Amino acid sequence: MNVYDQAHSLATAVKESEEYKQFQARKKDIEGNPELEKALNDFLKQQFEMQAAQAMGQPMDPEALGKLQQLSGILMQDPAAAQYLQCQMRFSMMMADVDVICGNPVVAFASDAVAVLVCAASHGIHMLRNSTHTII
Repeated sequence: MNVYDQAHSLATAVKESEEYKQFQARKKDIEGNPELEKALNDFLKQQFEMQAAQAMGQPMDPEALGKLQQLSGILMQDPAAAQYLQCQMRFSMMMADVDVICGNPVVAFASDAVAVLVCAASHGIHMLRNSTHTII
């Protein structure tokens, strides 16, 4: 099994998925409305910034959260925006699942690599101790 061929197959499967197709269709709908597109981009940017800050351990800013929730409420009243956000969320969830599935071997590899380095470092220290004793 060639990993590169499988990666290309995965890319094709993603592009053929209903989640991707629906997201792309809703994206085209939004692109036809510059005001709505700007409002959605502003919302998604604020949402990303808040999530990034939270991931870095920064406390949630209640005022910023309130503004984000208010903007979300306004956007959800527009059917095109609501559909876009729902499709975007479904596509993001699918891609997050794929990332976890593909990431498992990477995590295992990283864990193995760390174990090898720790073992090698430990062995190196042991060899250094032995060589010190030999020299003395």
